Amino acid sequence: MSKSLKRVTQALSEAALPCDILEMDGETRTAAQAAEQAGCLLDQIAKSIIFQGTDSGTVYLFVTAGGNMVDADKAAHLTGEPLGRADGKTVRAVTGFAIGGVSPVGHLSPPHSYFDPRLDDFDTIWAAAGTPRHIFAIRPADLLRISGAKQADFTA
Repeated sequence: MSKSLKRVTQALSEAALPCDILEMDGETRTAAQAAEQAGCLLDQIAKSIIFQGTDSGTVYLFVTAGGNMVDADKAAHLTGEPLGRADGKTVRAVTGFAIGGVSPVGHLSPPHSYFDPRLDDFDTIWAAAGTPRHIFAIRPADLLRISGAKQADFTA
């Protein structure tokens, strides 16, 4: 088991949540791939999008429904500074995950996190489990709680 997958498993276990992490036959790097592999709607995928403050260098996580896009202006308003997409090296250094497998939980250094209310429209959502082939099912309220995210409007 990879270190990334172990951190996600540990985070779910410490939160007293079932650790039903599934290894999929195909890749789950994109929301569309994950939805196809999970057999769910695109918006049931909880995407982890990482931005970085252009002034402070602070890393921010936006957990959004698979079909939604982060609106840069709304996101910047929430964080109080202009944002840019974090590069792969920064994402790995802060979260411990490679792009395409960034989980909303189990980060090396938990970033400031925001949660898309659209995810609450479902009983179950799916999120990356730290690798491009592993995902887990979770209730939106549980993911919001254990991720430490704040629910906010940041989508286009």
